[in-house]
Formats: sequence, C-alpha cells, structure tokens
Amino acid sequence: MDAAVLEQMLDEIFDQAVVHHGYTSYMRDYEVIVHATADPRTGVEPACLRYLFRYCVEARCESSVPPETWRVSLDDRLIDHETGADLDGYVWGVKWHSLYPGAKVLPESEATRQWTQAVGIDFHEVRIETDAQRLTLLFSDLQVSEVPTGYAPFTAD
Repeated sequence: MDAAVLEQMLDEIFDQAVVHHGYTSYMRDYEVIVHATADPRTGVEPACLRYLFRYCVEARCESSVPPETWRVSLDDRLIDHETGADLDGYVWGVKWHSLYPGAKVLPESEATRQWTQAVGIDFHEVRIETDAQRLTLLFSDLQVSEVPTGYAPFTAD
C-alpha cells in the first residue's frame, strides 16, 4: 500500500467520531469504526465507516486524558451520558471520541522494517489520536467499507 494513498484515506476521517476500535473476532486485523458526517447543506448523508487495518501485528492504545482529569472522572455515573452530564469530570458515556487531532502515517521505523523483512510484505505505522485516546497500529494494508449505522462487531451466538 502506497503511503500517500494511506495518508489520503486517513485524512478523509479527520475530526469525525470514533465509535469503536479493537481487534476483529478472528484477532488478525484491527478495525476502527468511524461515524462520518458532513454539513447538512452539502446533502451528504452520514455514514458509518469501517477502517480495517489488515495484518495488524501491533496495536497500542493509551489514554490522552490528563491524570488530573482522570482523577475527577472515576465516578461510574460518568459512563452513562444521562447520569454524567451534570457532573464534573470527563463524561465517558458519550460513547464516541472526536478524531482530533486526527490520524497520520508515521515515518518508517525499525519495527516496520523488521516486519517487512520478516514477512515479505510492506508494513506501515499509523497514529490515530482522538480527544481521549492515542492509538498506534503496525499493519500492512487498509480497507475501508461502509457498515450499517449501529454496527456491532461482536454479536452473541
């Protein structure tokens, strides 16, 4: 996958809403589900997009919420929007994170070189930053598809 094409695909979701991320049920690929909207005047309908990072050999997620905010955000009422809306602290219950400052392709690293050499296909590293989390993925390919609104990647059998 060409790095410029990858960068363009990631630019298209700048400042949208991440509603889910995690490894797929078969545990090889990593998906990021984005709810994308546009100004209603454009006539572009909202869409739920699945960014599937294929052959994902590493996924790191860390909080970007500062410790002082965490300290005042431990109340379980904050995991529900209705009960947390009037409390001080970070309201986790909004159930989405703004994709800001956004996603970018990182420069080639020792890790990407090692995986490329070991497996025989190109690997890339991407950093996805939201208002609450930083996600770093090491993968080979990216596929984007539309999924139904409310898409649930894991369903009970």
